[in-house]
Amino acid sequence: MHKTIKNITEMKGKEKITVLTGYDSTMVTLCEQVDVILVGDSAGMVMLGYEDTTLVTMDDMIRFTTATKNGRKNSLIVSDLPINSYQTKKDAVTNSLKLIQAGADAVKLEGGKEIARIIRAITESGIPVMGHLGLLPQTAEKYTVQGKTRENAIQLIEDAKIITESGVFSIVLEMVTSQVAKIITEKSSVPTIGIGSGKDCDGQVLVVHDMLGLFEKIKPKFAKRYLTLSEEIRNAVKSYVTEVKEEKFPSIENEFQMDDSEYSKLRKKIV
Repeated sequence: MHKTIKNITEMKGKEKITVLTGYDSTMVTLCEQVDVILVGDSAGMVMLGYEDTTLVTMDDMIRFTTATKNGRKNSLIVSDLPINSYQTKKDAVTNSLKLIQAGADAVKLEGGKEIARIIRAITESGIPVMGHLGLLPQTAEKYTVQGKTRENAIQLIEDAKIITESGVFSIVLEMVTSQVAKIITEKSSVPTIGIGSGKDCDGQVLVVHDMLGLFEKIKPKFAKRYLTLSEEIRNAVKSYVTEVKEEKFPSIENEFQMDDSEYSKLRKKIV
């Protein structure tokens, strides 16, 4: 039985929540130790080669959600609503339902008080919502740290309060100064999940391709690399190419053989 929304919310103040992105069944199977798998629209960049997340569609997110569901055993699945999929209440609810039907347990969308009514519409339809404050990749003109001024910090704190009242069960804080993230975490009744927002959040999320050193185009300061798989993969491919060129692969243990008597009969037949 996989984790539930209740399991996650009850971890606040007791145990740190672990979150990684997931886009395909193979990777998700390897990441089953984490509490939450986030089917992020970052898939557009790391899986589809888009420059940013603004080209990601509902069809993309449905496909990635289905693939994630097929590999999930223990983790809660939260799927991103992509850009332009929640501009109206009707669209938001309809598209959220599509992600739930594809295998998500909850949806995530970006924004504060300006989307409070959208969040409420989704939650009132019975679909759990994860909020997202701070840097908002779908609409940000450039990636800058949030909460560096008193005015911006107050806005973030107020936004967290408003979307919590609208029904979110948790809030992602992206690239928010650690001091402001701590305040929001302390004041919020729901768990906060940080990405580049310091250790005081209730949990942490990373893009799995960043964490494993698979995605080299962008190397965020906040993304600790636990492996450098891109280098290992290149070395493995180089070895494969060399062995094929030099006729070292496949070797006898990689082949299938006919019985000698059957082979002898075959040779006599075709000579």
